[in-house]
Amino acid sequence: MKLITFDVFRTLGIPGVRYIKPERMYDHLEEIRQADWLLFPEYWQVNALVYGLGARIFPSLASYHLGHDKVQQTRAFLALCPEHVPPTEIRGTSRAVLDRVEARFGYPFIAKRIKSAMGEGVRLIASRRDLDDHVAEEPVLYAQARLPIDRDLRIVLVGGEVIAAYWRVTPLEGYRANVSQGGRIDHAAIPEAAIDLARRLARELDIDHAGFDIAMVDGHPYVFEFNRLFGNQGIADSSRRIGAAIRRVIGLDDDDRDPDGEPPLQLTA
Repeated sequence: MKLITFDVFRTLGIPGVRYIKPERMYDHLEEIRQADWLLFPEYWQVNALVYGLGARIFPSLASYHLGHDKVQQTRAFLALCPEHVPPTEIRGTSRAVLDRVEARFGYPFIAKRIKSAMGEGVRLIASRRDLDDHVAEEPVLYAQARLPIDRDLRIVLVGGEVIAAYWRVTPLEGYRANVSQGGRIDHAAIPEAAIDLARRLARELDIDHAGFDIAMVDGHPYVFEFNRLFGNQGIADSSRRIGAAIRRVIGLDDDDRDPDGEPPLQLTA
């Protein structure tokens, strides 16, 4: 099988992969046409590769399109499982809209940038002044109720297989549990309901490489988002285990076992 990767670091666990720099794509069109799979193209490459060349890509097209934009991602969640989405408003930024959001959520609530990762675009809105400052920089208001939690879950799936699941504990007085923002990793007592929700979302939305962020409130799971390109913190032997799961997805390795000869990770509450 001929494999080409556009991200050498994401494919360290897959032997025999040809690396082409994304910006050199048009210098290697014939080689790309002959490849069985193209791995981890950058977002700007996807339409040219899939529609222009008819190529097969990994992660899936849905992983790219939904993972690129929080608005589209959240709308897909709302269509599929609205009971698992925190109270959310996706609106313009008129005075009337701000009044409505203020009345619905009160203060504080959470506002997010549409395209951001690692918690960098998440803001705690504690007053009307905070809200006005936020919308001065953002053309779309993405607002969510602040859930009564001090941690959330990161659940990593590749091809429907759970690679890792762990809590991200929010720093004292903080509101972002992201590890990059100081969140602490805890592997204790992972709720099966959260695993089931992540698997359902991955299966029904055709998401095959993602880290899902899920909160638990009174035993009920709520999905915040997924990240197509997730960090490897909290994943033991990440390159090898993720690489093995990718090989199974693309049919390079049909063995239903991980590189140590054990079945894929099974989690219990």
